[in-house]
Amino acid sequence: MADGKFVKDKVRENLSLSVAADRTGLVFHRVFTAAGQDPLESVVWQKRSAVIRNEKGEIVFEQHDVEAPSFWSDMALTVVVSRYFRGTPGTPERESSVRDMLRRVVDTIAQWGVEQGYFSSEEDSEAFREELMFLVLHQKASFNSPVWFNVGVDPVPQCSACFIISVEDTMESILHWYTQEGRIFKGGSGSGINVSKLRSAREALSGGGTASGPLSFMKAADASAGVIKSGGKTRRAAKMVVLNVDHPDILDFIRSKALEEKKVQALVNAGYDGSLDGEAYSTVAFQNSNHSVRLTDDFMKAVEKNENWQTRLVVTGEIADTYRATDLLEEIARAAHACGDPGLQFDTTINRWHTCPETAPIRSSNPCSEYMHVDDSACNLASLKVTAFMEDGSFRTDTFRHAVDVMITAQDIIVDKASYPTPAIARNSMSMRALGLGVADLGAFIMSMGLPYDSDTGRNWAAAISAIMAGEAYTQSARLASVRRP
Repeated sequence: MADGKFVKDKVRENLSLSVAADRTGLVFHRVFTAAGQDPLESVVWQKRSAVIRNEKGEIVFEQHDVEAPSFWSDMALTVVVSRYFRGTPGTPERESSVRDMLRRVVDTIAQWGVEQGYFSSEEDSEAFREELMFLVLHQKASFNSPVWFNVGVDPVPQCSACFIISVEDTMESILHWYTQEGRIFKGGSGSGINVSKLRSAREALSGGGTASGPLSFMKAADASAGVIKSGGKTRRAAKMVVLNVDHPDILDFIRSKALEEKKVQALVNAGYDGSLDGEAYSTVAFQNSNHSVRLTDDFMKAVEKNENWQTRLVVTGEIADTYRATDLLEEIARAAHACGDPGLQFDTTINRWHTCPETAPIRSSNPCSEYMHVDDSACNLASLKVTAFMEDGSFRTDTFRHAVDVMITAQDIIVDKASYPTPAIARNSMSMRALGLGVADLGAFIMSMGLPYDSDTGRNWAAAISAIMAGEAYTQSARLASVRRP
């Protein structure tokens, strides 16, 4: 089906989510549902089992007699039951139905929307609730994990998957960094931080002696993350640590994870378990963190011209070291080849695309790097399954745009009802309202049309879908602003 096409929005006026003329709230038109027909009653439910075995075939998780949609795969069911069902397994409080989990989340979000005055009428709020229920029930869309972990469980739940925090060059701030991350990981989220404000290991302390340097404090933060499973018991903590390319400790930072990888190899050769949760990796540092070097256009121009690059002391700004820019880039390449880190973040380009440029510069990202924003901020994420909007070889832009409207509205509703680890993060999140909406199964979508993943046609499809999604999300954001003025 390489000749797949977009279906034009011939009936867009009947499908759109619009704002009431009197601006009392949003008006929702139904697309996937009909009034008086519960989406949950439109599918076949079965009692099924969710079982996870380790590489040795041993059962590490099981829950039986789980009520689930008949069309959900075993993989989908196992992920949801093992990660998102709330309550201690084997107790009466434990969730045992996908139906109940969906109601817990969707009904709570819809009620929050009512409480905050998002909808023009009760009929519109019910239409929103059932349209959202249809999307998540039929796997057309999904929220980030903290929403499934916490909404409907905690009175003021942590809902954002992505946090960017900050640290200053004081012991109080460094200890606060550890505390913030602990709270973030406990709620099922990940964090990013730029540690370039910390003095290098060669700089003096005001009370005498020399500073520990950012890598020492990074080790402590990484060790803390290693003992806090994200969401309490659901997954590992996730971190991003960024250092600017002009920091005096940049060479040690570049080599840090590759050095730890050599230690792992030595331990494995000595007979220690080299699996992800084995003794070898649990013994070495930085296994809970992604590392990225922040590069500027000036640095890349120095690479192009084979010029020198200077690092500068944090406190005085004096020159610390001089390198060939190409040598630093080669060091990055060698380390990344050895262990996958560090990655690269192109500072000048990132800030050129800044959506709130008058606030503060973007200095870091979340662990996966899809969220880049100012320090002390958060973003809740959601994804749309693009294959779910294919129909007879064509991509339904009308239903896709409506789904964007529904999800962006739900994500915005969440912002003011969520909890945040610090007042600064709460303030920035509520004022700037960063929302992340992306696509899932893009590779499967390209494959379903018989297109190579690495092809111009495949990239054109991805660009077109992304453009439609982004444009509709911004449009819906404007509608929300018209009814949700500060």
